[in-house]
Amino acid sequence: SADAASAFGSRFGFTRHYACYAELANDPEIDVVYIATPHALHHTNARLCLEAGKAVLCEKPFTLNGPQAHDLVQIARERQLFLMEAMWTRCLPAFAELRRLLLDGTVGELRFLTADFGFHKAFDPRHRLFDPALGGGALLDVGVYLASLASMLFGRPEQIHSQVLIGASGIDEQEALLFAYERGRFAQLTAAITSATPHEATIVGSAGSIRLHAPWWKAASLSVTPAGQPSETIAAPYLGNGYTHEAIEVMRCLRAGALESPLLPLDETVAVMETLDRLRATWGMRYPGE
Repeated sequence: SADAASAFGSRFGFTRHYACYAELANDPEIDVVYIATPHALHHTNARLCLEAGKAVLCEKPFTLNGPQAHDLVQIARERQLFLMEAMWTRCLPAFAELRRLLLDGTVGELRFLTADFGFHKAFDPRHRLFDPALGGGALLDVGVYLASLASMLFGRPEQIHSQVLIGASGIDEQEALLFAYERGRFAQLTAAITSATPHEATIVGSAGSIRLHAPWWKAASLSVTPAGQPSETIAAPYLGNGYTHEAIEVMRCLRAGALESPLLPLDETVAVMETLDRLRATWGMRYPGE
């Protein structure tokens, strides 16, 4: 509302605020819009901004499903606009270190990933996490982090297997995922919104392992353990609360005239959403309107 926007602007010192999203999207002095509304609104909100000629950084999950993700990418490419999923982990210093270590072959050929992301939230059918209409459930809220990490390491899975707990409101409250890739590689992933997990991630190669320190999705350090050798800890502190780095990456891309970030290409974002669609299809779980 206009009153809420005015109050928020006054509290944080913003001189410009709006009573609706369309006003923001049509402001000619706005260069890029960060979308952090509930999951089910991402596609509509991002489309509004793209159609108004704005660059967009859209929170994870990028959309509810693969077709919506493909639609946004198609519009951005047709209009030559920057678009990026706000998977902020990709932009953190720890993940830059991880990519460097893998590129250098420090732990040999990648073999498998084990990772978890779960927290405990008491059941509340009115909360967005448990509301199918808002894209509730563990998969879109935290599972997407796991799927994106696996994608960064191995690409699109050849096979997917899972075990899921569907709760009283019809959404997934927890799941165990096994993604299989060529040459026997795999990712073993656990996601939950009703159970707290250790928040650990370990990447294992033929010549050692790398551990992203908990909570792995915003790790400030990581450990490298070459086979038969002591572990080495690498400090990788991040700025602010961690989100700073994705803002820096977006501005770097805009200044360079890039239409997408090499840290998370748009085709990969779409592929991850399609992988999540494959999982939901095996569960028989659909969101309203699909």
